[in-house]
Amino acid sequence: MVTRRVLLGGAAATAAGLALDDDATIAIRPAADFGAWQGWGTSLAWWATVFGARDDFADLFFTDRTVTYNGTALPGLGLTIARYNLGACSRNTVEGSAMVASPNIPSFKQIEGFWQDWRNPDPTSSAWNWNADAVQRAALTKAVQRGAITELFANSPMWWMCLNHNPSGAAGGGNNLQSWNYAQHARHLAVVARRARDSWGVRFRTVDPFNEPSSAWWTATGTQEGCHIDAGIQRTVLAHLRTELDAQGLTDVALSASDETSYDLARATWNSFDAATRALVRQVNVHGYQGGGGRRDLLYDDVRTAGKVLWNSETGDGDGTGLTMAKNLCLDWTWLHPTAWVYWQVMDPTAGWGVIRYDGNTRTPGPVEPKFWVLAQFTRHIRPGMRILNTGNGSAAAAYDANARRLVIVAVNSGAAQTLTFDLSAFGTVGGGVARWTTVPGGSDRYVRRTDLALNGKSVAVPFPAASVQTIEISGVNA
Repeated sequence: MVTRRVLLGGAAATAAGLALDDDATIAIRPAADFGAWQGWGTSLAWWATVFGARDDFADLFFTDRTVTYNGTALPGLGLTIARYNLGACSRNTVEGSAMVASPNIPSFKQIEGFWQDWRNPDPTSSAWNWNADAVQRAALTKAVQRGAITELFANSPMWWMCLNHNPSGAAGGGNNLQSWNYAQHARHLAVVARRARDSWGVRFRTVDPFNEPSSAWWTATGTQEGCHIDAGIQRTVLAHLRTELDAQGLTDVALSASDETSYDLARATWNSFDAATRALVRQVNVHGYQGGGGRRDLLYDDVRTAGKVLWNSETGDGDGTGLTMAKNLCLDWTWLHPTAWVYWQVMDPTAGWGVIRYDGNTRTPGPVEPKFWVLAQFTRHIRPGMRILNTGNGSAAAAYDANARRLVIVAVNSGAAQTLTFDLSAFGTVGGGVARWTTVPGGSDRYVRRTDLALNGKSVAVPFPAASVQTIEISGVNA
């Protein structure tokens, strides 16, 4: 994750232009079904390397229970996906060589890896330190104990696999994985996945060996772990990874790739893969740092035509109100149609980036951002197994629970106060009650539940305060 410039373009730009400044009607179409929702999530590093041993944060993020934090009762976010970052750092010396650390990387972003000595690939040998990264591992197991599914990924190969032994990147931002270590990087991931299954009680669903690999900002003076890996090298590493996972008896663990930073770059990388490489990849991961720009729709078309799963596996922004996040999420829902959506850091030292801020120096947890309650609007109501529906409107997301006969709509109004009418005429029957939850980041509403509305036939009119996000749940709905 880094700060990026946003460019508008294509269908996403059109959707981004749908600012709901006037009263509007949004039609919900049950026939526009984009599959079953898999869930919401967060990456664990770096916040979990600081707070991963705490049960209160595990409950707050990975359950929907009410959790008391700093004297305030908060609704649990109910996240169901945890992405574990396999570290690239260690402090040992091997044959006179040691890790070269960027002068700008803080200690909590230096994630300790397990294969610390290249001289022995045997994971039962002293070359492997299975006591490493204890706090992030604690967060991982707590998430799994609370029902989360998991993905393993790496920001960088181990330092000794890098050409300059610096896991933050090459001096000029170019390729930094040594050619003779392509298979070793894959082995590190596969062996950790096996160890997680056998010793941690964690079965990784997918493994992604990369993080924004085609980007050129991974340099020796960077502020985090990172490594540029060209698409051609990615193909080689993915083939090694499949071989290594199979050798560990993990034939059921799927490959995901490539966690590129933007929709357009993800599409370019995917289309550069040959048929054999595409056959290895079950899930395409993309990051949402293109914001309101990029051709989400074209990436979706290419990925789904290939029969692959599509995740927004990481996204984030510095707007603590949560409105930017909600707008981009709704654009994803309308054009990208992912089956899962993962926020980068639920806790972050930089104001606005996380849903809870903490002091990176003292490692003390701090204030809750308004973004927390905005995220809750989505995560607590659109649940795994619900059918993903398309509103055709870049300011709303909708999902349907067939068993409960419940329709969920989450909409963001970034402009002046208005009324949005939701047209449900395409549904077979609509005859239940209506409840809504309101968050006004700049006001006093923090996920406030109201039951003051009723259906008007097959529609419901909902007043939206200025700069607000609301969830509407309608019961008694048959598709």
